[in-house]
Amino acid sequence: MINFHFPAGMLLLASCLPLAAADHSFSPEVIMAWPTRSFEGETEYRLVDKDDTRVLQARSRGKASAKYLEKEVDLARTPYLHWCWQVSGIHHGLDETTRGGDDYPARVYVARKTGILPWQVQSVNYVWASSQPEGANWPNAFTSRAHLLALQSGESRVGEWVAEVRHVGEDFASLFGDRADHIDGVALMSDGDNAGVDATAWFSNLGFSVSAEPTDCP
Repeated sequence: MINFHFPAGMLLLASCLPLAAADHSFSPEVIMAWPTRSFEGETEYRLVDKDDTRVLQARSRGKASAKYLEKEVDLARTPYLHWCWQVSGIHHGLDETTRGGDDYPARVYVARKTGILPWQVQSVNYVWASSQPEGANWPNAFTSRAHLLALQSGESRVGEWVAEVRHVGEDFASLFGDRADHIDGVALMSDGDNAGVDATAWFSNLGFSVSAEPTDCP
C-alpha cells in the first residue's frame, strides 16, 4: 500500500459536496457515492443492512481501493473525527511495519496537504491492527509521510461494533510534530493487496464533530 494521495483534479468535484459547519455525519449512501481511489484492484463496497441499520460494507478480497472525499475541514470548528466500525477477522502472521504486511481489515484516513505537489501530503491512518498492539504507532513502510495508529488490535473485539473518537489535530501533532488546524480529505477502506488476504469491514456514523462524545453504534 502506497501513501494515500488524492488524485489531481478532484478538488473541484469535492467542492460541490456539502459539509456542514458543525456536527455532521456522512451517511453510508453518501460515502458510497464518493470517488474510489484504487491502489491494487478494487475493494468491494456495498450498502447492507446489518443489526437493523444501513451501513457501508467493504471487503478486500486481496485488493485495495479507498472511498475518499477531498474537502477542507476546519479543525478549529470540528476537531473530532468519529465513526463506528466492525471487522469479520484479522490478518494473521503479518508484520505490519513492512511493505509485505501493510494490510488492515479496516482503516480510516485523514490527510492534509503540505505543499502544491501531489506527494506533499501527510496522512494519519487509524487502523484495526492484526499484530501491532493497541496504541502503537509507526511510519508506513512505503513513506514516512503516512503514519499508522492502531486503535484496535487482534481478535478481542472482532464481530462487535466499536465506536472511535479522535482529536485529529492532536494526532497530527503527536505523529508529525506539527498540530494540524485543518485537513484536506478523509477516506476509509479495507485492504489486503500486499499479502493477498481477505477481510470484511463495516462502517457507520463517520463524521466530524465539536464533541468528544462517541457516536452511538448500530
